[in-house]
Amino acid sequence: MRITIAKKDEVTEGEKMMFAVGEKRLALFNVGGEFYCIGDICSHDDGPVAEGECEGYEIECPRHGAKFDLRDGSVLSFPAIRGIPSYPVEIVGDEITIEVE
Repeated sequence: MRITIAKKDEVTEGEKMMFAVGEKRLALFNVGGEFYCIGDICSHDDGPVAEGECEGYEIECPRHGAKFDLRDGSVLSFPAIRGIPSYPVEIVGDEITIEVE
């Protein structure tokens, strides 16, 4: 199912936006004018990974320092050993949409 989550001007370059879709906690990031959406839950301890710091395409979980790639949710460093969900983003006019199950 494809849903609209924001307008492009609501998440400026270098910014993020956290939101929920049903039971899922998600986060949208604008990196260099490109948008990426991940699950806002660290695979190490279920913490809110999106509250961490971003550098380029990396997000660091604020609890224990696990790092993930915003582009696909893959794990980049311990203590996490599994990636986190990522959701395909599509721009339709000025709206940001994602594909969720």
